[in-house]
Amino acid sequence: MADQFQPISIEDLPQHLIFEILTSGRLSAFDLVCLELTSRAFRGSHGLFPKKFRSLVDFSAYHLCESHPIYAPMHSNSQKELFNRCGGIWKRVLRFLQSVEQSSDIVETSAGNMQIWSGRYHTLLINDSAVYSCGSSLCGVLGHGPETTQCVAFTRINFPSPAQVIHVSASHNHAAFVTQSGEVFTCGDNSSFCCGHGDTSRSIFRPRLVESLKGVPCKQVAVGLSFSVFLTTQGHVYTCGTNTHGQLGHGDTLDIPTPKIVEQLECVGSVVQIAAGPSYALAVTEDGTVYSFGSGTNFCLGHGEQRNELLPRAIQSFRTKSIHLVCVSAGDEHVVALDSSGSVYTWGKGYCGALGHGDEIDKTTPAFLSSLKNKLAVQVCASKRKTFVLVDDGSVYGFGWMGFGSLGFPDKGASDKVMRPRVLDRLRPHHISQVSTGLYHTVVVTKRGQIFGFGDNERAQLGHETLRACLEPTEIFVQEMLNGDDLVSESGQL
Repeated sequence: MADQFQPISIEDLPQHLIFEILTSGRLSAFDLVCLELTSRAFRGSHGLFPKKFRSLVDFSAYHLCESHPIYAPMHSNSQKELFNRCGGIWKRVLRFLQSVEQSSDIVETSAGNMQIWSGRYHTLLINDSAVYSCGSSLCGVLGHGPETTQCVAFTRINFPSPAQVIHVSASHNHAAFVTQSGEVFTCGDNSSFCCGHGDTSRSIFRPRLVESLKGVPCKQVAVGLSFSVFLTTQGHVYTCGTNTHGQLGHGDTLDIPTPKIVEQLECVGSVVQIAAGPSYALAVTEDGTVYSFGSGTNFCLGHGEQRNELLPRAIQSFRTKSIHLVCVSAGDEHVVALDSSGSVYTWGKGYCGALGHGDEIDKTTPAFLSSLKNKLAVQVCASKRKTFVLVDDGSVYGFGWMGFGSLGFPDKGASDKVMRPRVLDRLRPHHISQVSTGLYHTVVVTKRGQIFGFGDNERAQLGHETLRACLEPTEIFVQEMLNGDDLVSESGQL
């Protein structure tokens, strides 16, 4: 009997079976590279594919790219440009696609699946579906109840029922959470009904289910100042809250107490990503078009004028140049965008060098960031007069206003300006997977699951009990206690 169960080498498996395993969608680009280096079964052509592919792994990476939700809708010219930007290596194309997909949502790390989000004076962290928060709990934004005004260390948020959270967003005074099942919970100031609970105008101190979205599964949420934007799994967009500038996208300025579908976006195809500034919103569709609506102040809508837009309007400069966008980030006074070939664009208020062009001149329409033309960007992040760009090798570039050290350059003063993209040298030893920045603080997550923070900590928004400010990236050690309900935080310099 024992002879019937002899171990076999992977090299003895049929090549078509190995190919099916490689293209199952469960492997990352890094996994494919490791496999290629460890066994000859993954190298060579084996007569299974055209000679233009370097190996079985390369052919598998190509197939994974072809079916990827970012790559598949791209125009053939955009696909070719990305391939060339990646040096003609399909594994690098796949790494880019997977990095972009994860950078604004959950990232896979050695310590589990994580997402970090910096609010105005607080920070939210997802670690394997559990959510933790620290900092100022203005109006209950931390979700720990009315008795909590501040958390000096990351503390787990309790939900009314078991919830596997996959996405978070927070602004000045309210937060929203999306679960694996597509349910949405919110907490914080609801005086403008931005939390989506039309039955009360009081603050919500603990996460509460948005009843009006029951049966409408969501995958992403973006919160602005007193309004919220919800993206469903079907690519539809809902909004609620304050609508003074038309930021809800319904063609008027009437406040909406519960989430309402943005009908104008129903006619333009599936939406794949959303972002919210203080009083404007952005939506990226599957075909790479960016729509903006709300306040036109500081030229954040990208149309060359400061007029409010009550309905979603496509940014024509991208369309004219056939540029396919995959991600946008809405700052307080400016916007940064990422296209399908890893190039970066900025527009809006140029104060303090936040646009990265070496000056403080406003850009009324999107402008290509030429200083990063040789870098393959995978995430962009904008906040108050500062911008971060994450590139595919795990390096982070920052520019704009230092803002109490929130750019992470210890050789600069707390109010200095960095006019062009500059790499954060103190983070070079680490492969960064995600970056998020608030008003005066910034937090990053590494591929190994480490968390580093820098900037203002006056309200404990970095999760350090003893430090008032971190002028350079400082590691945040988050250790869950045995009962799994509390966290203990320490600090250590890089």
